[in-house]
Amino acid sequence: MSQEMSFAVLGAGHGGQALAGYLALRGFSVNLFNRSPERIGSIKLMGGIQIEGEMSGFAPMNLVTHHIEEAIRDVQVIMVVTPANAHRFLAELMAPYLTDGQIVVLNPGRTGGALEVQQVFREQEVKARVVVAEAQTFLFASRISGPAQARIFRIKNSIPVAALPAYKTVEVTRILRQALPQFVPEDNVLKTSFSNIGAVFHPTLTILNAARIESTRGEFDYYLEGITPSVALILEAVDRERVKVAEALGVRVNTAREWLYYAYDASGRDLYEAIQNNPGYQGIRAPATIFHRYITEDVPMSLVPIASFGKLLGVPTPTIDIFIHLANLMHRRDYVAEGRTVEKLGVAGMSVKEIRQLVVSG
Repeated sequence: MSQEMSFAVLGAGHGGQALAGYLALRGFSVNLFNRSPERIGSIKLMGGIQIEGEMSGFAPMNLVTHHIEEAIRDVQVIMVVTPANAHRFLAELMAPYLTDGQIVVLNPGRTGGALEVQQVFREQEVKARVVVAEAQTFLFASRISGPAQARIFRIKNSIPVAALPAYKTVEVTRILRQALPQFVPEDNVLKTSFSNIGAVFHPTLTILNAARIESTRGEFDYYLEGITPSVALILEAVDRERVKVAEALGVRVNTAREWLYYAYDASGRDLYEAIQNNPGYQGIRAPATIFHRYITEDVPMSLVPIASFGKLLGVPTPTIDIFIHLANLMHRRDYVAEGRTVEKLGVAGMSVKEIRQLVVSG
């Protein structure tokens, strides 16, 4: 383990506090940033975070700040641990202060995260030689358990990560594994982006259970009760569209049913059976409201980019389009305008060959 390696963790929510504490407990220097000072006041006062669960101990922070320039100064790795809706804002915020050799990692990128951040850096004319990478999912299941306290319930065994461009992935992964051995190299950011299983489960399931969520305040098992055979058929349709758009880009991703087997050893003749046979879903309650990140984040940052790529490549996404439309109606928003489109990702008008060239070689 390199004691000289240093991190900035951007975001002091459930994941940010857990990751900052985990890295500090492993002996690394960590700067913690949050744009609202209220969230980090108790951490600043205490000088660190009390970590409980899979790791435990008091994790001292090198710096706790709401000033981005201070947070990322002289650090090697910048870990972005916020909802994907904040990625563009944070990229614009950090752009003037980036320096050569820094690595920006999105934890996770959702769909198109690295592409969006890289495009922001182009728009902001960043001259520093910086590598952007994205994780396919977040390392922990974690929660804030009190002021300056976070609990890590579970540390995942393997987290695929890809850099933009892809030829930097092995180097980036080697650096990250000094602190986070769970990170493993993935082919490219198209693979991490379209392996986003939350795009299939979260928005569709929340919208299809909207009446039940509103009438019970989420007092039911989200997956085991919320997914009936009919609901599972609709989830499979969304999943097929995700897989087909990825295939049009030359990327092979696991279906939701395959993912359940690899992640949880849960199998079945169809998606419904596989979900019902997954003990990992027992006791997971539904959101208490439909105004939840399963829609506010996963529609604009997951479904919208899949549909946008589909339109660019001539791959129909009728079921995904329906759920984007329903989310707009339910929240009185325009998630297409707010979300990640091929224009915002910097690939509008490109051929598959050009997109893959951008992703692989920059």
